[in-house]
Amino acid sequence: MHKSRLGFLVIDCEGGDIDAHAAFWAEALGRTVEEKPRDPRYRRLESEKPGIGILVQSVDHAPRVHLDIETDDVGREVARLEKLGAGIVREMENWTVMEAASGHRFCVVKKQLPGFDETATRWPD
Repeated sequence: MHKSRLGFLVIDCEGGDIDAHAAFWAEALGRTVEEKPRDPRYRRLESEKPGIGILVQSVDHAPRVHLDIETDDVGREVARLEKLGAGIVREMENWTVMEAASGHRFCVVKKQLPGFDETATRWPD
């Protein structure tokens, strides 16, 4: 048995200043930009209210928005989603990029946000 849930809405920004992009989206969405980013490509938009996480990501492809599904077992979640018709686009060290039959890309990532164990869906394997 494993668990998963919607983790992050990721705003992919091509080129430019990631801090300026993050500042815009933070103001637009009523959030603040994390003070100490862990990775130069990402800025987490924080909120005092619980809910979905939002990331601003610097990318080298056209701007878009994608979802991250967080899980306690990436391999099992990827297998579950493949059975539903999604395909693997690229496997990274810590996450997998997938594409739904609708053409929408999304990522399966390790659990990251607080409250995962209490709110994630349990899936029988």
